[in-house]
Amino acid sequence: MTSTRDRLLDVAEQRFARSGIAAVTTREIVEAAGQRNTSAVSYHFGSREGLLAAILRRRGGPIDIERGRRRASLGDASHRDLIACLVVPYSAMLDDGGGRAYLRIVDQLRGRFTAWRIESDVESTAQLAAILDEIERGIDASPALRRERIVALIMLMTSSIADRARRLDDGEVPELDHDDYLANLVDMCAAVLQA
Repeated sequence: MTSTRDRLLDVAEQRFARSGIAAVTTREIVEAAGQRNTSAVSYHFGSREGLLAAILRRRGGPIDIERGRRRASLGDASHRDLIACLVVPYSAMLDDGGGRAYLRIVDQLRGRFTAWRIESDVESTAQLAAILDEIERGIDASPALRRERIVALIMLMTSSIADRARRLDDGEVPELDHDDYLANLVDMCAAVLQA
């Protein structure tokens, strides 16, 4: 049996992905989750932002663990290898509806990407931060330009994968199979760093 908290997370995840985070009210979420208590979101998550943070942690935590595992298995690594540590676990979310909803939600947060180091939940982004820091140190450019390229890399990765998630949700069959898509995305992200 699904708990009230999990049901609220599931419903919010799907509604935020389809309609947009800003367009969905907590009342809609509570009603769609079959709850009569209108303060269920506040009770379980403290606020609407707390609900969003819980969604991001629920999916982001396992992704971050896999990123760390991949990085630890590499030893010395090229930019391309490090980018694959970011892209491959993240793109694994394309395999199911909840994962695709998560990808579409993250893409909606792109306005926050420049402050990701400050606003991120450390528990679910520690490996992401470590890998991005490692990539950034390897860019031959000024500190400001390195930071700009890291944000561009994050934006390219999240928007491309979110677009693929949207197309899959709409029933489209992508031209590139999953492996070719990933190889191309890693190549494009690596090109951003070397621009």
